[in-house]
Amino acid sequence: MDDTPTVEVSGTDRVDLQNGANNASNEVEMTGTQETSIPQTESAGSTEPTARAGGDIILLDAQTEPEPPTPAKKIAPFKFLDFLTSPIVEIVVGEGDQQTVLTAHQTLLLESPFLSEFVGKFESSGPRRIELPGEDVDAFGCFLQFEYTRDYTITQPEDPSISDEPERVIDTTGDELLRHARIYTLAEKLGLPQLKSLAHTKIHRVNGTPRGELSYARYVYTHTSSEDTTIRKPVASYWASRGHLLRHDVQGDWDSMCLEVPEFTTDVLKILMDRKEKSGPAEAESTPRGRKRLRASEK
Repeated sequence: MDDTPTVEVSGTDRVDLQNGANNASNEVEMTGTQETSIPQTESAGSTEPTARAGGDIILLDAQTEPEPPTPAKKIAPFKFLDFLTSPIVEIVVGEGDQQTVLTAHQTLLLESPFLSEFVGKFESSGPRRIELPGEDVDAFGCFLQFEYTRDYTITQPEDPSISDEPERVIDTTGDELLRHARIYTLAEKLGLPQLKSLAHTKIHRVNGTPRGELSYARYVYTHTSSEDTTIRKPVASYWASRGHLLRHDVQGDWDSMCLEVPEFTTDVLKILMDRKEKSGPAEAESTPRGRKRLRASEK
C-alpha cells in the first residue's frame, strides 16, 4: 500500500493551478499592455495619422484643406483707339422738323443695354442705322458727349477757359433744370447709372425760380416712375419746405399742379405730416367755446 500522502499531490495540483493562474494573469497583463502601449499624444482636432496595434492607421477628424480660389482672369484695358476704329452708326433722333441724324462709333453704344439690342440686329453688309423718334435731340447729344468724355455740358460760357459747372447756376427760365431732367430720364432708359448719377448731381447745382422749379417738378413726376425716389424725393422735399412761400408767385400753376399730378401732392403732404409727427406730440385741442348754441330746453 502506497503511503504517499495525497496532500502532496493536491499541493502539486494547487501549484499547477497557481502557475496556470499566474500565466493567465501574465497574459492579461500583456494584453492590457498592448491596448495601452500607444500614447495618446494627438489632440482631438489633429488631422495627423495615428498608428495603432495591428498596423492600422486612423485619421482623426481628417479634413481636406479647401483649394485656393481660382484667380480672376485679367481683362485687358480698353483703349480709346478701340472706339475710334469701330464702325460708324447713324442715329436718327426726333421727328418732323426736330429730326436730326447723329453719328457715333458703334463700340460706344454697346455700353447701353438698350442700344446694344439695336446693334445686335445689324447685318454685316447692311446699313448701321438706329431710329429713335421719341427722344430729345439735345439730351441724346449730351449722352454721346458723355460717352466720349465721361462728362457733358449744356451751357457754353462766354470764355471757353472758364467753366460754370462747379458753381451753382441761376436758372431764370427753368430750362436748365428741364434739360438736366431729360438727360436723367434718358440715362434711365438707356441703362446708364453713371450718366444718371451725373445728371442728378448737376441738377442740385442749379438755382431756379419758383416757376422754373414747378415746371421741373411737373416734368419729374410725369416722366419718372413712382419708385424713383432718387429724383422725386428732393423735389417733394423742396416744395414741402418752401411751398408756402413760393406758391404765391405761381398760384395758378400751383393749383393746376396739385390737381393734375396727385402723386406730387401726396408726396408733399406726406412729408409735411411726417415732420409734424416728428416734432413732438400735438397739443390737446380744446373745443372752441360757443361752437353750438344751447337748445331752448337746456336753458
